[in-house]
This record gives sequence, structure tokens and C-alpha cells, in this order.
Amino acid sequence: MKDAEKHKVLKDLAETLDFAEVLKRNPELSKNDARHFLLEMADGFICKAVKKHQTPDAKHLTINVDGASRGNPGKAGIGAVIRGSDNTIIERVCKYIGIATNNIAEYQALILALETAKQIGAEKISIYSDSELMVKQIKGEYRVKNEGLKPLYQKAIGLLKDFKAYGIIHIEREKNKDADKLANQAIDAAG
Repeated sequence: MKDAEKHKVLKDLAETLDFAEVLKRNPELSKNDARHFLLEMADGFICKAVKKHQTPDAKHLTINVDGASRGNPGKAGIGAVIRGSDNTIIERVCKYIGIATNNIAEYQALILALETAKQIGAEKISIYSDSELMVKQIKGEYRVKNEGLKPLYQKAIGLLKDFKAYGIIHIEREKNKDADKLANQAIDAAG
């Protein structure tokens, strides 16, 4: 959906408070498109409704990423917490990604975090993940054999090349609770 279409849907919904009427007023809009748009809006409130801090140095960021899948494959969500050099949280992001495996969710979380860090203007990043598989694949210690992961791996490597320097470190799950919480909130929000 284009921004103008999103604006019209929200305006119609605010005026009528009747979803069926919004669909009637916008015949080009499918029920599924409207549902996805509203889920996207809901994710924005849960995942980004935090106070964003400006940090003196946003050039070097620390990022915790996590993906969650209930069922593996099952309903999946991704989350990332991005901190400045002074350890202040700059941004929290999360998203429901539909049905996916845990490994796909881990890569999607990394990609979302890298895109966000790039938008912030980071030059150097330190990434922390509890996915040993993903970390070792990014470091080149393991080959990527799964066909579903290969395009995600390529995209992540491409994004990493945009930074002057990066490091990726495997951490224990207990040290990644904030990112895990965001990934699970995204799944909960999707119902």
C-alpha cells in the first residue's frame, strides 16, 4: 500500500469507525491488504513506541538481535535493540513475519537491525545474537546449506558491507532477553 492509500484508509476508519464501510469506500482495497496494514500499524506501536534517545555517538552501535518461531516452523517474530556507544537505547524494532522457521526469523531480525542501523547512520556495529548457527555462518565458520537461508545470508552479507567495520558475537540466550522479548511481542500482537 502506498502512503496516500494508508492515509485514506485511516481517515475513513476514523470517520466511520466501521471497517466494513472502509472496505466499501475503497473497493480496490482487499480485506487482506487492510488487515496487513493494520497489523503493521499495531507492530509500530508495540515495537517502536519507545523513547528514542539521541546519543553523542551514533556512529558505533551495539545491536542485539533475536528471532522467535512458535512451532518451528510456526508464527514468527523478530526483534532488535540498538544502543549507542554510551549504552543508551536508540531504537527498538520488531515485526511479525508470518510462518517461518527459527533460523529464518534469526536472519530476518539481523536484516531488520542492519537496515535500521544504516538509517541511523552507523559506521561501525557490534552485533550480539544467541543463534550460534547464524553467527558462525556470518563469520564464515559454517557453510550455508539450507536453500531458504541462502538469500537471507546473501542479503545480510550485502548489508554488512555497507559498514566500515562490524563484529558479530554469539551470546547466551539469558543475555539476549530484550531482543527476545520484542520478537515474542511481535508474535503476540499478531494474535
